[in-house]
Amino acid sequence: MMRQVVPYREWSPSIHYAQYQRLLPGKLERRRLYDYELLYVRQGEASTTIDGIRHVWKAGQLVYFPAGLYHQNEVVSSPSADLLGIHFDYFSELEVSSDEDMVVNEQQPVTEKFCIEPMNETFPPLSEQLIYTPTHSCVQLMEQLVDEFTARPPGYELVCKALMLNILSQLQRTRSTLHDRAAESVHGQRILTLMKQMEAVPAEAWPSQRLAESLRMTEDHAAKLFKQVAGQPPGEYLRALRHREARRLLRETELSVEAVGAAVGCPDIHYFSRQFSKQEGLSPSMYRKLSRVL
Repeated sequence: MMRQVVPYREWSPSIHYAQYQRLLPGKLERRRLYDYELLYVRQGEASTTIDGIRHVWKAGQLVYFPAGLYHQNEVVSSPSADLLGIHFDYFSELEVSSDEDMVVNEQQPVTEKFCIEPMNETFPPLSEQLIYTPTHSCVQLMEQLVDEFTARPPGYELVCKALMLNILSQLQRTRSTLHDRAAESVHGQRILTLMKQMEAVPAEAWPSQRLAESLRMTEDHAAKLFKQVAGQPPGEYLRALRHREARRLLRETELSVEAVGAAVGCPDIHYFSRQFSKQEGLSPSMYRKLSRVL
């Protein structure tokens, strides 16, 4: 693993791959990478074995794979696991035209292709930790990056670079944020459970009174602790959750736009279309068309 002290102003990440994946249970080949990878579990469970030690990561967690690290991934959950993968480097140093430019061919490894990981005085390198639990806002950034990289509108490279810098900074902060400290408490665990319940049924109403009763505390206190753990107030978190689910349903199902809206708590198709367009810059039907054609 090659590291170098480099100030933030010189970071210039390029994206080599960004895609959603649905994989069946089973082990993948042991490998090394020339670049870096973030592999996030959207649904299901996976594991990776490094130096004979098996690490399990579940929905809501991601693994950071640095260049040159031998690892073997496995999908544990049945019938499948939904993943989000991003391959990148920090200094736009790797030219990628195929998978072989990212994954090492052990018969002919090219030492000079291994990418550099930067170090600085503010945070230790991300490779010093294997598994991360990104905030909801960080997950949104990763999803936006996948959408940009897939659609490739004019200027997408610049947008992807900006998104990747934001993702990296958020991951670095997760080691010392209130989210991590709060999650270790009893209340923090209750809020994480509540967040999973909201994600399971985003169409349901989640008024502040319901949240407070679920957490057995006052509405003001519940809202304050929820923001510490989720990184957003409950209302904003729910809106972001619904928008994320709407994008998924538009990409992955044949449901009508009206049915998608109803599935995320917006049965009025006109209101749903206005809100979706406000967030995405595209109508639901246009988003579906672009995500499938491109």
